Amino acid sequence: MADRSVIFDEKALALVEAFKEAGLTVGFAESLTGGLISASVVNIPGASAVLKGSIVSYTNEIKEKVLGVPAEVIAEHTEVSEECAIAMACGAKRVLNCDVSVSVTGIAGPSGDLPGKPVGTVYMGYCHSDENISGALRLNFTGDRYTIRSETVMAALDCAAGFAKERQRVSGRE
Repeated sequence: MADRSVIFDEKALALVEAFKEAGLTVGFAESLTGGLISASVVNIPGASAVLKGSIVSYTNEIKEKVLGVPAEVIAEHTEVSEECAIAMACGAKRVLNCDVSVSVTGIAGPSGDLPGKPVGTVYMGYCHSDENISGALRLNFTGDRYTIRSETVMAALDCAAGFAKERQRVSGRE
């Protein structure tokens, strides 16, 4: 496999270019990645034109207090859930005042699995245009902690870039 830093750079460059072309801004809410998504974007010259910021919400306290994830969501569904990922993404969009936000929450391991959610379970939330356009994907990765976190970063970069590319396509700017 190619060096992950090269892949991160390629995917981050694609994201920055797509967001510039679409005239959009992006932000992130990161739990298990601890800032790696935004760090990969910041590696790209010109990232400041599109990246509004990232909130590292590694603890439930920050998910609740900064991103506004309702405590009831975490109590009922856990912090590793579709519901939490959506709330994180919508909270990041609101706090960062960006056009598109992507969130990640999951279990990187080597321990910490939850019932029905083994190590490698990741939920990636998104929110764009307004809080009525949001959702989440469940991803399942295998490998060690580093691999799971790296795969999550690459998936989040692809997801965010996809929104900008779709906006370009719809607006005829492609």
